[in-house]
Amino acid sequence: MSMDSNPLSAGAAPNPSAVPPPVLPSRPSAKRGKLWSRFTRRIQAIPLSTKLVTCIIVLLTIGTIGISFSIRTLVGNYLLQKTDTQLLNQAQLIFNSMDSLGSDSGDDGRSLMNTYYVEVRDSEYRSTGVASVPMLRDGVVSEPSLPADGSIDGVTLGQPFTTRAVVHVTTSRNPDHAIMQEAQSPWRVVALPWSEKTRGGQVKDSGIVFIGLSLSDQIDTANTLTRFCAMVGIAVVLIGVILGTILVQGTLAPLKRIEKTAAKIAAGDLSQRVPDLPENTEVGSLSVSLNTMLARIEESFHAQEETTEKMKRFVSDASHELRTPLAAIHGYAELYKMQRDMPGALERADESIAHIEASSARMTVLVEDLLSLARLDEGRGIDITQQVKLTSVVKDAADDLHALDPERGISCGRVVLQPGTDLDNPTKLAFLKGDMPQIVLKGDASRLRQVVTNIVGNIHRYTPTDSPVEISMGVLPASISPESLSRMPSNEQSLHHLIEAIEVGLSMQVGMNYAIVRFSDHGPGVPPEARSKIFERFYTADPSRARQKGGTGLGMAIAQSVVKAHHGFICASGSDGTGLTLTVVLPVAPVEPKPRPAPPEDGHRNEKRNRKAKK
Repeated sequence: MSMDSNPLSAGAAPNPSAVPPPVLPSRPSAKRGKLWSRFTRRIQAIPLSTKLVTCIIVLLTIGTIGISFSIRTLVGNYLLQKTDTQLLNQAQLIFNSMDSLGSDSGDDGRSLMNTYYVEVRDSEYRSTGVASVPMLRDGVVSEPSLPADGSIDGVTLGQPFTTRAVVHVTTSRNPDHAIMQEAQSPWRVVALPWSEKTRGGQVKDSGIVFIGLSLSDQIDTANTLTRFCAMVGIAVVLIGVILGTILVQGTLAPLKRIEKTAAKIAAGDLSQRVPDLPENTEVGSLSVSLNTMLARIEESFHAQEETTEKMKRFVSDASHELRTPLAAIHGYAELYKMQRDMPGALERADESIAHIEASSARMTVLVEDLLSLARLDEGRGIDITQQVKLTSVVKDAADDLHALDPERGISCGRVVLQPGTDLDNPTKLAFLKGDMPQIVLKGDASRLRQVVTNIVGNIHRYTPTDSPVEISMGVLPASISPESLSRMPSNEQSLHHLIEAIEVGLSMQVGMNYAIVRFSDHGPGVPPEARSKIFERFYTADPSRARQKGGTGLGMAIAQSVVKAHHGFICASGSDGTGLTLTVVLPVAPVEPKPRPAPPEDGHRNEKRNRKAKK
């Protein structure tokens, strides 16, 4: 009888005044959530290579176990089916040869030569004696466990069944483990009806016979096959782990290099690039994307540095340029105050006012140029939808230069592409004297006139009045888009790239038609290393000389901003001999493809039709 641990059942009276302590509600879901988040964090902390190798091990292990189990099951079922077939096919033969089996058996029916167990029962299911019992070595006897004498409960005639073994040791020697294990193997038994007839055909006697075969051989075969599958499976898993580790390490090696490259980039080295791999792979596509991104980041970073440096220099130069006229105004105003009570103050006052007026005019021009640049940087103050007669603008600028320098020789002509003869004489743009072509394009007429005026003004200020000038125009096709053209830096390398695009455009008749305007002087020129700097703001090769000539250092910067706003290109290059050539390129219209000539067959048919029409 069990004891009850409940105090109420033991006769203890409950205390109504006792208040049970409050039970705090447990939150198992919150605990499970914390445990799950901690587990996922630990899983995420495992390296990717370890995860992949672990997955390979798990998959190979599950696969080998599944295959081994399937093979064992299939072979076991096949062997059992073969045993059943053998029992059913050999049953009549064994029953008919029971007399010969009995002659090989001992007094108790045990046989050393027979592998079949045979037991005969009469019509009342009582045993008439064991006809044959196989005997193993060392006196070990194994018999199937059959229904009790006089009963066949649970047995269906003609249907084999499996039953356990009953082991007997008939000698005093201890049998070895292998013999006992074989003897303890289950039996496969089938119960079949039998009958004995007289010569007249009447049934003399009848009953059932149990015929059985030990499954020790089948079990031994299945166990041997299982051990073989286990060894092969272990070898497959080990080889798979080794090959998988090598493959995973080799596959993840590019990612390791990407990781090291990213670490160097994070340390500040933006010139690093990921090694190139085939783009049809995931890592190769990733490396291409990363290299493209890194190139843009480096370009943006350098552009930002350059912009910051230009801004600092611009602010410094603007402050310096504005300080000069302001200092002059302030100085002459102070000088006027000091000398206004002296004799001849009126003449000196006129001189001071003239200097003040000149300084204020210079400051006004400078401020207007600064405002113009600021508007252009913001994309304002320009309208490129107007129809501009570029030839008239350039001719007016040539007339202005002739009016400023009557002694200067000014030649007008066309721009042509002069092919090179060898590597030392590459293809270049050349001047061909003659009439300028009539060119009309869309743009801002006042801004383009400002560009040409600034170029002509520089020629007037910085070259001798007797040095000749060639002004040429032309329209040439180039296989480059205006957007790409406007992004090119203003240097001679970009000009060579443009000339190559012109060669392709002329040969293939593709791309965009561009108006090219060139101004070539034969003055002192500009050193090659400083030609790209003339488009920087406030840059002057000789600041004192520029100030004497009235230059602010913003003319070429304004010209570059206007040209780029028109999706064009401007650069400075050396002229033949001495001097400087400024090239302005502006888009006109897309190249119209040449019409294809009619096929010869169509022409022949048309000619026949014309002849028929004449007849």
